[in-house]
Amino acid sequence: IADAVEGITHSLCTLEFEDHRPLYDWTAERVLKADLVSCQPRQIEFSRLNLKYTVLSKRKLIKLVEDKHVNGWDDPRMPTLSGVRRRGMPPAAIRLFCERMGISKSDSNIDFTIMEDCAREVLDDESPRAFAILDPLKVTIKNWDDSTKEDFEVPRHPKKSELGERTVPFGKTVYIERSDFFDLE
Repeated sequence: IADAVEGITHSLCTLEFEDHRPLYDWTAERVLKADLVSCQPRQIEFSRLNLKYTVLSKRKLIKLVEDKHVNGWDDPRMPTLSGVRRRGMPPAAIRLFCERMGISKSDSNIDFTIMEDCAREVLDDESPRAFAILDPLKVTIKNWDDSTKEDFEVPRHPKKSELGERTVPFGKTVYIERSDFFDLE
């Protein structure tokens, strides 16, 4: 009845409510005939979207929040929309994931990497590129002339030439990521 009173036209719910639809429709029809509401909502059932290795039970998630194991519903560790947004998932990636999964009446158990792939696809297209060395190791090239320094022009984005190029200097001294170094001797 609350859906009809609030003017909701479509009620989307999971398959466990399918058995309740006759009672739902019967009640909504009676309330509509009595002129207590202006519309009768249509109930549509679909299967749950289950993510592998992810707790999605509302009761279990509430317990995590209430027992202070997480810092609220928007904690980046939570499998909530606000949680994955705080983890850095763009809205366009969430929409792309939903489009790809679609709506079904058969149970599905989706790997979370599919959602991560959607994020990569969206971010790959819109994110600027940067070059950084987090744990630098200074390397001196022995057979390089001290006075010679070369500038290389490299694209700012590998797939979007319209973003232009940037200059990367190269000389006798370079810095590499420490984890990339291994001694051959």
